Amino acid sequence: MGLRKLTHEEVVRRQIPRSRMARVPIVALLDNIRSLNNVGAIFRTADGAGIEKLWLCGITGYPPQGGIAATALGAEDSMAWEYASDAADVIGRYKALGYQVVLLEQAEGAVAYDAFMPAGPVCLVLGNEVEGVADTLVKLADAAIEIPMAGVKNSLNVAAAFAVAVFHLRRSLGDSFSML
Repeated sequence: MGLRKLTHEEVVRRQIPRSRMARVPIVALLDNIRSLNNVGAIFRTADGAGIEKLWLCGITGYPPQGGIAATALGAEDSMAWEYASDAADVIGRYKALGYQVVLLEQAEGAVAYDAFMPAGPVCLVLGNEVEGVADTLVKLADAAIEIPMAGVKNSLNVAAAFAVAVFHLRRSLGDSFSML
């Protein structure tokens, strides 16, 4: 069997119309993300993974700030998002709705992302590129996942780490969202 790359038209044709698109029960909370390029890349990945919503908190930039659109490539228009100054308030709302609050963070008690099985809807929390998730938010978490590293660097870029984690969570929650 030979492989053939799909044309752009074929890729567009197999996309699920937005009106029939089921969203994965995941929200992502970005707290104090400094880079607008990272925010844009996370928008694009979140849209591709089909998650419910992005929460942009603290100093995290939000559309239409420059730099986001360059990496989001339109996902900032198709992805549900909201800004909130206080990430802890947002976490409290989702905990009350039964979401499991999961940090993407190197923390004592963290498990490898691919060994983690969510217990239900997930609020995935990402922190600052240098400082990580704020201690005040760590105290609110139900679990923490991390990406084991085998090289000299001890972590991935926040947008790359989000991509790894969110697609695992999507699959773990029942990947009935695939278009294949």
